[in-house]
Amino acid sequence: MFAGLAGGILGGMGMGGGTVLIPILTIFCGVEQHLAQSANLITFLPMAIFSLQVHAKHGLLDTRGIGYIILPALVLSVAGGLLVNRIGGEALQKGFGIFLCLLSVWQFISASKSIAAKKREDGALF
Repeated sequence: MFAGLAGGILGGMGMGGGTVLIPILTIFCGVEQHLAQSANLITFLPMAIFSLQVHAKHGLLDTRGIGYIILPALVLSVAGGLLVNRIGGEALQKGFGIFLCLLSVWQFISASKSIAAKKREDGALF
């Protein structure tokens, strides 16, 4: 229940609920990696539809150039689906963990740059 709540809230905010849902399912609920990732994909669909409706209602959708994103995403989704069936759960779990670590570092650096730029803009010394 907590996994769904956390994933739903973050997914609704556009942060990728799977980033939270998959670790919760595997670490705290003992769900096997392949199953956790497939559960994430299933839960993603209704959350994405609802989130799109909310974003559209608030005028937050910009569909210009979306074709350049959708086509490669579809092709690579099929490739990823075929690949994931060929690798073991442990390799999948390690790969997902590495992805989360890299994502964390990138988010930290981006936030730090944004804060530093804001401070420079405001004339702060530190």
